[in-house]
Amino acid sequence: MRKIWLIIQREYATRVKNKRFLLVTFLMPILIIALIFGSAYLSVSGTEHRKIAVIDPNGFIKSSLKNTSQIKFEFPEKVDTSNYSSKGYTDILILPKFDSSTKTNYILKSKKSMGLMLQNSISDKINNAIEDQMLQDAGISQSMLDSIHKASQYAELKAYEDKGSASKESNAGLAMGIGYASGFLIYITLFIYGTMVMRGVMEEKTNRIAEVIISSVKPFELMLGKIVGIGAVGLTQFALWIILITSLTSVGMSLLPDDLQNQVTALQQNNGQMGQAGMMQASESAMRIYNMQHTIATANWPLILFCFVFYFLGGYLFYSALFAAVGSVVNEDPQDAQSLMFPITMPIIFSYLITNMVTQNPNTPLAFWASIIPLSSPMVMMARVAYGVPNAVTYWELALSMVLLIAGFLFTTWLSGKIYRTGILMYGKKVSWKTMIKWAFTKQF
Repeated sequence: MRKIWLIIQREYATRVKNKRFLLVTFLMPILIIALIFGSAYLSVSGTEHRKIAVIDPNGFIKSSLKNTSQIKFEFPEKVDTSNYSSKGYTDILILPKFDSSTKTNYILKSKKSMGLMLQNSISDKINNAIEDQMLQDAGISQSMLDSIHKASQYAELKAYEDKGSASKESNAGLAMGIGYASGFLIYITLFIYGTMVMRGVMEEKTNRIAEVIISSVKPFELMLGKIVGIGAVGLTQFALWIILITSLTSVGMSLLPDDLQNQVTALQQNNGQMGQAGMMQASESAMRIYNMQHTIATANWPLILFCFVFYFLGGYLFYSALFAAVGSVVNEDPQDAQSLMFPITMPIIFSYLITNMVTQNPNTPLAFWASIIPLSSPMVMMARVAYGVPNAVTYWELALSMVLLIAGFLFTTWLSGKIYRTGILMYGKKVSWKTMIKWAFTKQF
């Protein structure tokens, strides 16, 4: 055990003290925050604006067709398909005479193609205008329709999870985001740290350092120490990222104007209910900050963090042992490593694809089985856990998944250990998976 501990210390210290590790660790939180704010800025500044001339023989569309921040409708005279561009319009919308008894088409002409989302938005607005006109024909006034439309915007869905006699507010959007982010992080780290294990083994083998080390430690001890040491590096990096991101967020909140912070505090104390007068005082920015904090608070963070650490370690140990086995049989040809890595990387890629589906549908049979099988459970189970335990994932499902993952990495460690102790000292021979399996299940003395 002492020898394994020494190997763990060596692997951990050499990588943590590396300048590249320090650079990535401290720059990544800044890049993540910059990416979030940059994406928000680009989504606003990169919005496409269209000015559309409308030819309407019906007469009622003008009063019902509503403008948006992206689309502006105008009803000019003496504008047609031949001159709309020279008149300063990006598009021209030609409406037919609508007849409620028959379905008809309308034409949109543009000099530049329009995106699908904008086309659907225009179609929805025209259909809403027709619907409003039909309601007016049925006896409902325009003022009443405007009042109904305005009142309906205050309706908001609040989802709750029943927990016996109590209920807890849940948020599907937050759960989807947490599940996707957790699965993506595990997906990336399996490749990064798994490949790091494989390359470390390959370097020691090709430099003949492994022969010197194995003279004092067993091959299995060397492999286990390398796997655990690099895994500890990954955990250290995640812990530092969480601390840095939390600290940067706290610093950012403290830099907000005092009146804005006071408004957010008042909203928190009153659970977002400040009455009509209070709502007038609370700015839109304060409401957004409060809603973001309130939404984040609906997640069970202790359980999510515990599961993330467990499934990160479990998935890493499960796959890194296989990566180490591949590294032990590769000589100096990197193409050999790529071909032998294929059976390992394919389950990781398929698991990530399944995770993307499970983040939207966490209770399907595919989600259940993929979260139980050790090959895919590290990513898929995190996508389900984000939706809540025991609502989305029962306790027995979570326990079974964890037990099978532990059994899985014990098996892959045992399997890889037998391959490792033969392959690490073999040179000049091209090895296939068939040969590696033969080494694993052949009794060795």
